[in-house]
Amino acid sequence: MYTIRSLDLHFQKEANTIASFLVSDQNHHVLVETGPESTWPQLVHQLQRHHLRPEDIDAVLLTHIHFDHAGAAWKLAEAGARIYVHPLGLPHLANPEKLWQSAARIYGKDNMQALWGSMEPIESTNLIASSDMEAVLLGKMTFVPVHTPGHAIHHVAWKLDDNLFTGDVAGVKIHSGPVVPPCPPPDIDLEDWKDSIAKIRALEPDRLYLTHYGTVSDISNHFQELERAMDEWAAWMKIRFDDGTAPEVITKDFMAYTEKQLIDQGVGKHLRECYELANPSWMSVSGLLRYWKLKQSRK
Repeated sequence: MYTIRSLDLHFQKEANTIASFLVSDQNHHVLVETGPESTWPQLVHQLQRHHLRPEDIDAVLLTHIHFDHAGAAWKLAEAGARIYVHPLGLPHLANPEKLWQSAARIYGKDNMQALWGSMEPIESTNLIASSDMEAVLLGKMTFVPVHTPGHAIHHVAWKLDDNLFTGDVAGVKIHSGPVVPPCPPPDIDLEDWKDSIAKIRALEPDRLYLTHYGTVSDISNHFQELERAMDEWAAWMKIRFDDGTAPEVITKDFMAYTEKQLIDQGVGKHLRECYELANPSWMSVSGLLRYWKLKQSRK
């Protein structure tokens, strides 16, 4: 038997925005996701609540290498954990310089430390590439990596029996709020994403564990809502893309558009702020504009 515990990392001192999942049997402890290095003290605190230290973690399973999911992986590697990651993500953990520079262009160099902390290289001996559907035995627990591109080309969902740790492929859903699609640059591909959702449906999991944020059991309705939101956001963005509307205008209008969607579904001010922290509107603008630009260039 094993237990699954959600660890709230209190990103930017806010609850229910980024989770790490502690999965333990009698002798082995596995973390799914690490959060950013900026939340490392909170991760250590959460482990201490379960009478564990970073050195007690045997393995880390990453859904992808974005900082909010994998930024503290190097700290766990230094403590001795093996880091399992998509083959396309592995080189960026071994040498994160390009990843860091790319993020600095998006977030602004001066904001990186406050948001994400730092990121150091991980020794190759601690990095393990996870091939699609090839089971990983950790203690008595069998995890299956499910390659799920769409949000990112290096995205993996991790299956453990009837449980699925979904990273961002199942969207963002906080408390009783709606599910929304995080659409950051540079890899966002809605067709691949929908194929990944179909792949997950075929696995018939009973529970989804969302990094942003928590557990979902009504899986059919959850994915229907997510795909509907993907289509709505993409269509809204295409109109502005075709019109040549300035990105700064689109961003302002999109923030108003998504806020109204949340208000119309009864989401209060504080929870709306959590959604924006977990899934910034401006980032989805950037990702979806790039998506439409790439589609246009392929015609």
